[in-house]
Amino acid sequence: MLAEVLGCFAGRFGRVEPRRAAGQFVTGLLSELEVKTCWQLAEQAGHARPDAMQRLLYRAVWDADA
Repeated sequence: MLAEVLGCFAGRFGRVEPRRAAGQFVTGLLSELEVKTCWQLAEQAGHARPDAMQRLLYRAVWDADA
């Protein structure tokens, strides 16, 4: 079911990296983590640093009207 939800917005991203980070971000938000910062979400996704999550929130180009 989560894959279907993620598939609904996957086409809004022009590159695979932000699309993947968005999926990991949503998965982290739905997790049972007590504190949900970019650091914790990145660690949950297996990243050593929160850079991908932060880029998603601040720099990713996506089409909000699509």
